[in-house]
Amino acid sequence: MQIPHCKRRRSFFSFSQLAIFFAALLGAISTARSAPDYRFDFGSDATRPGFQKITSQTTYDSKQGYGFLSSGNEGSSNAPAGTNVSGNSNAVSFFAVDVPEGNYDVTLSFGGGTNATSTTVKAESRRLMLERVQTPPGVTSTQSFSVNVRRPAISTGGEVKLNGREKGPPMVPDWDDHLTFEFNGTNPSVTSMVIAPASSAITVYLAGDSTVTDQAKEPWSSWGQMLPRFFGPGVAVADHAESGEALFTFQSQRRLDKIISTMKRGDYLFIQFGHNDQKDKSPGAGPFTTYTENLKRFIAAAREKGGIPVLVTPMERRRWVGDQFQPTLADYAEAVRRVGISEKVPVIDLNAMSIRFYMALGPENSTKAFVHYPENTFPGQDKPLKDDTHHNVYGGYELARCVVEGIRADLPDLAKHLRGDTGSFSPSSPDDPSKFNIPPSPFTVTEKPAGN
Repeated sequence: MQIPHCKRRRSFFSFSQLAIFFAALLGAISTARSAPDYRFDFGSDATRPGFQKITSQTTYDSKQGYGFLSSGNEGSSNAPAGTNVSGNSNAVSFFAVDVPEGNYDVTLSFGGGTNATSTTVKAESRRLMLERVQTPPGVTSTQSFSVNVRRPAISTGGEVKLNGREKGPPMVPDWDDHLTFEFNGTNPSVTSMVIAPASSAITVYLAGDSTVTDQAKEPWSSWGQMLPRFFGPGVAVADHAESGEALFTFQSQRRLDKIISTMKRGDYLFIQFGHNDQKDKSPGAGPFTTYTENLKRFIAAAREKGGIPVLVTPMERRRWVGDQFQPTLADYAEAVRRVGISEKVPVIDLNAMSIRFYMALGPENSTKAFVHYPENTFPGQDKPLKDDTHHNVYGGYELARCVVEGIRADLPDLAKHLRGDTGSFSPSSPDDPSKFNIPPSPFTVTEKPAGN
């Protein structure tokens, strides 16, 4: 059989087209080369080549764009807390760097001195990044993670409508001009820091309420600000949740618009609401009507940008009648499950896991996962704190471990990025609260978050 001869088609580029192509290529190369890279040397020895020397006297200055903060908040120029990030027993230091909005890979070196060290690293508004990095005397350790930095402005126009808590004064670190680090622990020691743009990092966006948001001050916390600890470099958690939010207010304040404006293909959007949606008394509002419709809108918005939506059922409040646990959000959790089935979206059933977690602790001991503290536990606290909706650091951490188990079960591509020391977890066998120890941040507030 003879194969017919086909004419070969030739394609030619004009000189102008070639010029445009090479200009674009050179521009991309130039942009990549000129991307900001920050290198800081905190050690006491000679400064490393290419690094900026940092001493205890390097206070933040807006002209230089980096330095220690006295309070971990914007614009402070007083003597920095702890005065030095290396070698101070039980010191807390805050270091800020002015960077553009985006994701960054951060590499830190620890230890190497004559004493053992233990350093916990938080970023922005108390996001747990590294937990108790320990070095014996004379031993060094290098650890990396990815972190997200954001601004209120939306690239498509307008900006997020921030509430009073987020605007300050001073502005909460999640929305200000800095990438802020908190170095905490028993004899914390950081000897160097490298910050590099991470445009290819996967972003895990969190949309939710006060049980998900980065709570700015002790003793409040959430699973959202504990989640970064479980991811290695290459995944940045962008916690856009905020206290008091429901699905519809999250949209009206343009928080969803902000997420979608920066989302790229392959990023994730975790969606957990219910506590405040439950309070919507408008006509026809309910878990299987307006709440369901709004969940579908979030899903559609993420998919339109090539993102991967993930539904999270709302964790339960602490409600007991004797030894019997009493669910308060069962209908909203069921609505999420139904939407997951109908829209073919992964569902992390945090509602069911939270019940198992609380029941494992029991009626009285479950207070240790929530903000329950006698008077005078914290400065200026003259009355007991009793909150059965919002969690403390232990509760937020354990719920984050529940979310991680959901990731393992239903999101294998994302699970590949979990840290090697994450370990397995069962909400029916939680960590012992009496042995749990994340060094507390030095700022406290006794007022309950919005949405209680």
